[in-house]
Amino acid sequence: MAVLGGGAAGFFGAIACAEANPNTQVVLLEKTGKLLSKVRVSGGGRCNVTHACDTAAQLVAHYPRGSKQLKSAFQHFGVAETIAWFAQRGVPLKTEADGRMFPLTDSSETIARSLEDAARQAGVRILTNTSVDAIHPLPHGGFQLKLSGSGAAQHGPFLRVTRLLIATGGNPKSANYDWLRALGHHIVEPVPSLFTFNVPNSPLSELMGVSVPHARIVLAGEKLQYEGPLLVTHWGVSGPAVLKLSAWGARRLHELGYVGTALINWTPAHTEETLRPWLQQFRQENGKKTVASNPQFGLPQRLWRTLTEQAGTVPETRWSDLPAKAQNRLLELLLRTPLAVRGKTTYKEEFVTCGGVSLDEVDLKTMQSRRVPGLYFAGEVLDIDGITGGFNFQAAWTTGFLAGRAMAVPAIVAV
Repeated sequence: MAVLGGGAAGFFGAIACAEANPNTQVVLLEKTGKLLSKVRVSGGGRCNVTHACDTAAQLVAHYPRGSKQLKSAFQHFGVAETIAWFAQRGVPLKTEADGRMFPLTDSSETIARSLEDAARQAGVRILTNTSVDAIHPLPHGGFQLKLSGSGAAQHGPFLRVTRLLIATGGNPKSANYDWLRALGHHIVEPVPSLFTFNVPNSPLSELMGVSVPHARIVLAGEKLQYEGPLLVTHWGVSGPAVLKLSAWGARRLHELGYVGTALINWTPAHTEETLRPWLQQFRQENGKKTVASNPQFGLPQRLWRTLTEQAGTVPETRWSDLPAKAQNRLLELLLRTPLAVRGKTTYKEEFVTCGGVSLDEVDLKTMQSRRVPGLYFAGEVLDIDGITGGFNFQAAWTTGFLAGRAMAVPAIVAV
C-alpha cells in the first residue's frame, strides 16, 4: 500500500491502514523534506484539531463544499472519534468558548509528534524528498509508481503497490491536477478559500489591530454575508467573519476578481429601524457627554472615535450639539461602513482550496474512486472544504481514517 502526501489526511490514512492490517506494508511518500507542515503552523502554532459538534448534522453545516456527502462519513468517524483517537495516544483535547478544540498543551508539535509516533509504531515506512512522477494502473490491479528523489535512490525508480491513497492536499492551480485527470478523474476547478480582504485605501487604515467580537460583513450587491469576530489589519480586514464569508463565497468572489464593496455592520443586533430611536434616546439622556469619548455598543474607543470623525464631528462635539446630518452619517457608518475590496491575502500559512476531485466519482463510505479500482482519496485533494474553526482538519481525519481502513481490507481474488 502507498500513501501520497505527508499531511494530516495522509498520516491518518497510513496509520489507519497499518493498524487495521499489520501484515501489510504501508509506505508514505512525501515530496518535500517536511512532514505535517500545515499541522505545525495551524492555529497560530496551537493546531485547531477539530470543533465541538455533538452530531454529524451539526458538523456538516460548516462545510461550503461536501456537506451533504460527508454526513454519513462523519457518523462513522466524527468529532467524538477524533477526540478518543488522540486521547488514546496520550493527547487530550480542550474546548474553547467558541467551540474550537486544541491539544491541552496548546502546541501543534504535540499533535505532529503523536501522528509521527503512531505511524512509527504501526510500522508505516516514511520516505521524504520523494516525488511520484507517474502513476500507471496495472492490467490486473494495482499501480506502478515512478519515483524520483530520495525514494528512487534508495529503492529504485519504480514501486509497485496494490492500493494507493492520494492525500496530496489542495492547490489553487488547475494544471497541478492534470495527473489526476490523466487517471480519468474530473476535477472541479480549484479556487482559493479562507482568505482575508485587501482594502488599499481603507478608511480604517489607522486602526490596525483593533478587533470587534461581533460584526456582520456583507458583500454589496450579493447574497453573501456572515457574522462573527472581525479584525482590522494593515492590509484590510480579517477575522472569522471575513474568513467564513470568503469560504461560502469562494467561487463568486473568484468570478468577481476579488473586487467589490464590503459593508461592515458594527452593531448587528440593530437594524436602521431600531438604531435610529436608540440613538435619539441616548442623545436626549446624555446631551452633555462628548460623542467621540463615549463609545457605545461595546465598540473599541479607537474605532468609535474614527467613526464619529468620519461622521463629521470634532472631539469637543457633545451629543446635544450633534447636527442631524452628522447623526445620520454616524448611523449609516455603524450599519454599513463601506470598504473597497481590491484583492485577497492568504490567511497566514493555512491556505485552503475550494475544488478538487469531484465527489460524484468517489465512494464516500470507503473513499475509493468509482473510476479506478484500488485508488483512494482523502483530505483537501477532494472537492471538500470547511470554514475556519477546525473543520478542515476534521474532514482530513475522517476521510483519511475511512480510506485507510478500506484499503486494509484484503482484496478478494477471483479463481
